[in-house]
Amino acid sequence: MKNNKYFLLVMILVLLMTACTAADPEAVVPTPTKLIENIGTDLLPVDPVCQPNPPPPQASAQDLANYSPDPASDWIIGPEDARVTIVEYADFQCPYCSVASNILKDIQEKYPEDVRIVYRHFPLVSIHDKATLAAQAAEAAGLQGADAFWSMHDMLYDTQTAWAMFTVEEFASWLVDQAAILELDSEQFELDLFSEKIVAEAEAAWIDGQELGLQSTPSLKINSLYDAKADSQMLTTIVEMIKLEDQQYSECPPMTVDTKITYHAIIETEGGDIVIELFPDAAPLAVNSFIYLAENDWFDGVIFHRVIPGFVAQTGDPSSTGYGNPGYSFSNEISADLVFDRAGLVAMANSGPDSNGSQFFITYAAAPSLNGGYTIFGEVIEGMDVVDGITPRDTQQGGDIPSGDVILNIIIDEQ
Repeated sequence: MKNNKYFLLVMILVLLMTACTAADPEAVVPTPTKLIENIGTDLLPVDPVCQPNPPPPQASAQDLANYSPDPASDWIIGPEDARVTIVEYADFQCPYCSVASNILKDIQEKYPEDVRIVYRHFPLVSIHDKATLAAQAAEAAGLQGADAFWSMHDMLYDTQTAWAMFTVEEFASWLVDQAAILELDSEQFELDLFSEKIVAEAEAAWIDGQELGLQSTPSLKINSLYDAKADSQMLTTIVEMIKLEDQQYSECPPMTVDTKITYHAIIETEGGDIVIELFPDAAPLAVNSFIYLAENDWFDGVIFHRVIPGFVAQTGDPSSTGYGNPGYSFSNEISADLVFDRAGLVAMANSGPDSNGSQFFITYAAAPSLNGGYTIFGEVIEGMDVVDGITPRDTQQGGDIPSGDVILNIIIDEQ
């Protein structure tokens, strides 16, 4: 998004999913870098410029104190040096926490080196009669080892619909039976289940959550900074965007393009080569950035993440989410001599004027509704058949989508 390396703060705060709570605020969905038709030209800058993303927000000392994992008291899965730490506050009797448990497990398994999950109790005693006892059961199991805690954790969520109908007394007896099935020391488990220490910990979890201002479960805190809800697509986007930070640049590229030179870009893909003639005289900022990124391998391994037959094929985002940028943004360069009147035109994708980065698209047909809103900086001169063969997909549709076609390399040829 425009000048926003850390778009996550806004995006996560507004993403909401059904949870165990009285009500949720109204959701607002953010806009990825994609094509917005019929954009006006009155906001276009007079003098095109490039500028780096602003500094990222930092977690406060208080948030670091509240949300940093503590190996002595927290239940943790994932490496200590993970780029993304997700602290989850959950209630075993909350149906949505059961869903979140599977989502977080999938995210951690998808990114075993990059994601760490921290589980903390927040039993909603006001609406769930067995939430506190379930938390006690997990902690009692945990006294027999971390594996025992996670086994009890998984079992409680997997069987939630069954035990939610029990009385508290029936649930207590059932828990002891389950401890034996999980091959725990059931006698010790029963003693620990109602021990003064375990009961106090469960009660303290409810109080601690209230003091933190938690209002629902599951509640997630990412890297002691961002609030989030358990949504697979959004969490994947968050992880990919945080990982992308390692690739992003802190400054704009040096201006080295020569408007008197003819530049060709050979995009090597799995389906063949696409040759583009670049237009440095019409769009020097865009061409300069494109060449810089290509020569520094930014595009290697990147997929065509948004491919709409009859419209465009869009790529240039290593995160494959549609939100990625190279760490800087530059303004539009609109030429009256270049309009979207044919297939094969290559232009910068953006989320509004002045927000060009690394994402670009190739047109499949004339698209006059895009005129005035997007910088045309090149045209396909060979390999349009390859462009036509790119696999259709759209990350914004959600659900199961096919794998994107991969850019192997981009070679810049000066003539």
